[in-house]
Amino acid sequence: MDTLQQEGDELEWKESARWVKFEEKVEEGGERWSKPHVSTLSLHSLFELRTCLQTGTVLLDLEGYSLPQIVDDIIERQIEEGMLSPELREKISFVLLRKHRHQTKKPMHRSLADLGKSSSGPAPRECPTPGAGASYNRSVEDLRVKQQAGSYGRLRHAQSRSMNDIADTPSTDQLKNKFMKKIPRDAEASNVLVGEVDFLDKPFVAFIRLAQATTLGGLTEVPVPTRFLFILLGPQGKAKSYNEIGRAIATLMVDDLFSDVAYKARDREDLIAGIDEFLDEVIVLPPGEWDPKIRIEPPKKVPSADKRKSVFSVNELGQMNGTAGGGGGLSEDEQMPAPHELGEELAFTGRFCGGLYLDIKRKLPWVLSDFCDGFHIQSISAVLFIYLGCITNAITFGGLLGDATDNYQGVMESFLGTALAGTVFCLFGGQPLIILSSTGPILIFEKLLFEFSKSNNIDYMELRLWIGIHSCFQCFLLVATDASYIIKYITRFTEEGFSSLISFIFISDAIKKMVGSFKYYPINTDFKPDYVTAYKCECLAPDPIPVPDNSSALFGLNVTALDWSQLSKKECVKYGGSLVGKTCKYVPDLALMSFILFFGTYSMTVSLKKFKFSRYFPTKLRKLISDFSIFMSIMTFVGLDMLIGLKTPKLIVPTEFKPTRPDRGWIVLPFGKNPWWVYVASAVPALLVTILIFMDQQISAVIVNRKENKLKKGCGYHLDLFWVGVLMAACSFMGLPWYVAATVISIAHIDSLKMESESSAPGEQPQFLGVREQRLTGILVFILTGVSIFLAPILQYIPMPVLYGVFLYMGVASLSGIQFWDRIKLCMMPSKHQPDFPYLRHVPLRKVHLFTLVQIVCLAVLWVLKSTFLAIIFPIMILGLLLVRKMLDIMFSQHDLAWVDDVLPGKEKKKKKDDNKKKPKDMKKSRVDDSDDEEKYHPYSNCSPSSESDLDRSITLHLKISCPSSPAMPMGRGMPCPVPQVKIQVESDYEDSDTEHRHREMSGETTL
Repeated sequence: MDTLQQEGDELEWKESARWVKFEEKVEEGGERWSKPHVSTLSLHSLFELRTCLQTGTVLLDLEGYSLPQIVDDIIERQIEEGMLSPELREKISFVLLRKHRHQTKKPMHRSLADLGKSSSGPAPRECPTPGAGASYNRSVEDLRVKQQAGSYGRLRHAQSRSMNDIADTPSTDQLKNKFMKKIPRDAEASNVLVGEVDFLDKPFVAFIRLAQATTLGGLTEVPVPTRFLFILLGPQGKAKSYNEIGRAIATLMVDDLFSDVAYKARDREDLIAGIDEFLDEVIVLPPGEWDPKIRIEPPKKVPSADKRKSVFSVNELGQMNGTAGGGGGLSEDEQMPAPHELGEELAFTGRFCGGLYLDIKRKLPWVLSDFCDGFHIQSISAVLFIYLGCITNAITFGGLLGDATDNYQGVMESFLGTALAGTVFCLFGGQPLIILSSTGPILIFEKLLFEFSKSNNIDYMELRLWIGIHSCFQCFLLVATDASYIIKYITRFTEEGFSSLISFIFISDAIKKMVGSFKYYPINTDFKPDYVTAYKCECLAPDPIPVPDNSSALFGLNVTALDWSQLSKKECVKYGGSLVGKTCKYVPDLALMSFILFFGTYSMTVSLKKFKFSRYFPTKLRKLISDFSIFMSIMTFVGLDMLIGLKTPKLIVPTEFKPTRPDRGWIVLPFGKNPWWVYVASAVPALLVTILIFMDQQISAVIVNRKENKLKKGCGYHLDLFWVGVLMAACSFMGLPWYVAATVISIAHIDSLKMESESSAPGEQPQFLGVREQRLTGILVFILTGVSIFLAPILQYIPMPVLYGVFLYMGVASLSGIQFWDRIKLCMMPSKHQPDFPYLRHVPLRKVHLFTLVQIVCLAVLWVLKSTFLAIIFPIMILGLLLVRKMLDIMFSQHDLAWVDDVLPGKEKKKKKDDNKKKPKDMKKSRVDDSDDEEKYHPYSNCSPSSESDLDRSITLHLKISCPSSPAMPMGRGMPCPVPQVKIQVESDYEDSDTEHRHREMSGETTL
């Protein structure tokens, strides 16, 4: 965006503003660009621009190869049309071909006198685009008079040069300009040249579109080919008006819709129509309630061009932009939320293994890309993050499982099972982003099963094997019958209740383990610095001193010569001594140091994760720091722990590859230890395990596959369940724990692989593009888990409080983006401070709070059940959530549920009736009369009239526009039609053979 200015005694075009997506100005008095901001235009400038295009020269698809040739063509056209006097040809050409100085270039020669003149004259204008003050411009006549008068110097040097002062090829500065990285690929430039001269008595206006984009040398700041030119030269005295007109056309050219019009325009009228469409969307801010000097920050999200195009649809009355007069579409506040759709993956096929076949068919084309897409630096951070979460979970779960089963399953089995099940699932599963792990309900089941086996003299491992076999076949039966179809009834209510429960479990477990360290290493709250001399711990010899024998720990020691006061705490207890003193039970600093490691890891991870939104450092570096935030936090506090040197609890992994219990092997035999009836009766507890696995796996899969994640490769609910069943049997034969989808770790995996657009245009916010869908990260995580026994020398330096901090982050991060959590926070906010959530615009606040209260009660019930032995019926309670959601249809209208939750399948009819109540009574009456017949005889339904299944309620409208050639010509039905008419006809799509089944005629027509 260049303005005509005078530098010393020379005329030149100086860059004053630029647009890539948002406006950037050259700061007043500074040598830098302003922050990108939203352009604010005056309404008057848009109307003046419209007038300029109506009266000026418009050249479309001009064959141009250089700026002098283009300028000659413009001037020639204006002279031919009588808009410009031939005497002004050279003056106009001279001005338009002056050199262009961009913001990256500083003036070649400026003396102290020049600086003094600049400082004493009028202040430079802050206006971003074109135009300059009158004091900055000199006419060509004045320059020639000075030259004739003998004024030498820069003026004489300038006039002695060629008429064309612009380089034909890009300069070195242009080629090296780093701003080129911000320009989108295949971009084309629109150059706006605006200024005022004293030899014109009316404006010289031209809008040019070149047939082919051409690089015009030094015209642009960066070597981008030019497609459009807008030139405005006018008489002196209207510099501000010219500036605003130039800003207006520049803003229009970066608007997606007007840019599309400019590329496709056939004549002047198309451009004017494009301005009119832009004006239809213009929003006016009252001047008394807004300061025009305020720069509006670029929004985080702007409406897409496709969404805006619908605004330009002409309604029945020929109106634009709005619903005035009863036409047009719904406004943004009236639009309904997207319906609850889970995609074709959960469609009921009715064929044996039909869903499994479609899953395999859907995933096969992506097999190669599933591995190639994993080769990215972001995958490294994801692997490290999820690996540490998995081994921490494996150690914790393995330890609890060992205590519950008398070490029939322990930490080693947990490591091996995690590696085996996770690797197989990520290789062949339908959704490789899901991370498998053991869960709390499975632990409760294993504990109850072991106690039952022990009390009834039944071999635990053999019984468990048969339960796994039966559960495997039951999963196969669910896959073969497309039973995952019922997942379509799981709405946001159930999803958020389940995921919130798992998130709170992670948070509470992390805090419990941290609090446990304060119990194991208590803090001496009675410590007084002034009495530090009184704090000691001594080892006293037992009285009487025991006589050493072969079985005693004192064997071989000279007891009489032993100095008991010099023994360590462990030696004192070992040899039978007693510890006496106020500090014997306290371990200084460990509890506080553990808390520092725990909370420091969490807080640093949160801070670094948000670092990509900060203003420091380049974008790529900020994103790299954000991706590796967890790894950097862990390494920082591991280093701090090593530097301090305290004996904080460390990560302990097995160092030998052998079963935890010595009397068991790696293979469990199916026969020989239990009665025959156990093999059959085990199908009953297997059914409970199957329900547990089915609900846990599929709800986690629904959360991972939710549309907010923008997954593109599809999912495979049936394929996932198939492999979970296979792994159930395999782990049972090897005596390994059972595995199912881990909700929180899977969400963390998704979060670590999110992709955002690289912010090309200055001021443009990065947009969420989706998730890096691949199998490589999951496979590497579980392979590393399997070889962790060989990494024990390295892993032993990681303090457990650091991993507890990672657990806390996982739980808190998985709560972000959950509407349930947002609604809980609304309860503590005054109405005026509440965020502008869409559902608050459509649903009364009291109903929002009531819906939230129901979810809180359900979550509390699930939490209580989880904390008792009743946790084994946890999957049954998840089914109970579906029943509670069904009952909510009685308490809330379908309209309200569509906003705070999702409408259940089959409830569209009720929702439509709720919507009809808000329409005029006459329209309501006509639609109610037709509702029954439309349901029973819908032309696009494959169901019988009595079917209760979901029907498509769409209506086909045939628009017939009649345009008579003369007023007297008869049109349509033999009636004269003096004006164009729009005929709206609703026609039946049934064949003639079907009409006899209809109760009434469904066709009709209305003529406007």
